[in-house]
Amino acid sequence: MGLCICFDLRFEELARCMCLRGAKCLFVPAAFNMTTGPAHWELLFRQRAVDNQCFTLGVSPARDEGASYTAYGNSIAVDPWGTVLCRAGAEEAVLYAELDLTRVDAVRRQLPILSARRTDLYEVRER
Repeated sequence: MGLCICFDLRFEELARCMCLRGAKCLFVPAAFNMTTGPAHWELLFRQRAVDNQCFTLGVSPARDEGASYTAYGNSIAVDPWGTVLCRAGAEEAVLYAELDLTRVDAVRRQLPILSARRTDLYEVRER
């Protein structure tokens, strides 16, 4: 399992490092705002899932228009193929998604992105 916060999700290298260390699921507590949420929320979760062939789970506070910070809401679960398994709206909600971790291995065998990387030309690594 990997963990990052909302802004971290924008950096594909961090998600890649976690998946190269064995993460099959990335958990992202996040509070996108009303500008970036509609434009980037689902896109980034689907993108990181496809890039790394892992589950991505975004958990957001519900939208409160009267708060000093208005979160977008829309908690989401995405599978390794980029399919949205479930997604909340702006309101409070409880989501359930079955995460079959064997799906990660199946997708990685079907389309071997991680094993086909050209580490002789480039490398993503931790310090």
